[in-house]
Amino acid sequence: MTSASHSRPTVLEDLPDTDGPSPVGAPPLAAIGHAMTRMRLLIGRRFIGRMALRRIGTGLELSDLDAIGVIKRIGSQQEVTVGTIAEQLRIDPSRGSRIVADLVKQGLLERAASQEDGRRSLVRVTEAGRKVLDDIEAIKRETITEATAGWSDEEVETFGRLYMRFTEGLEAQFDRFEQDEGR
Repeated sequence: MTSASHSRPTVLEDLPDTDGPSPVGAPPLAAIGHAMTRMRLLIGRRFIGRMALRRIGTGLELSDLDAIGVIKRIGSQQEVTVGTIAEQLRIDPSRGSRIVADLVKQGLLERAASQEDGRRSLVRVTEAGRKVLDDIEAIKRETITEATAGWSDEEVETFGRLYMRFTEGLEAQFDRFEQDEGR
């Protein structure tokens, strides 16, 4: 074994592998792959979003939360238009327009003129929309707290730091992949 393999913990090596054969000599990596598959299924089922919508009882749909979330995520870095929302959600612009129009009617979003180009219509989250996002964030934190019940503060801190680092590594790979595809 190399020194690198000694530095990796061998916990969870007895998990059944549902992703195909495990990498030779790397049970922890197989466990990570297995956990990623399970997490992808939970994310695909929109577990937290569906639970949050049911608990806050707004009558909103997941696509509504997604649209508001786009504005929250990138609105401080750039002006957000209906086109931006559609692009970020990978939906047809006409569907994005319908989602935004409905959210404007509900008072969760508002339209405003662009400071850069007055002909462009921007979309912003209203106070009521921020309240919905705050409620959903609280439910997300509560869900994470329940999932990590019994963990020490140190374990939660370590997991949070490593999970962020892992996600950043995947994002960097994705960016390189997208750049290679564009060639």
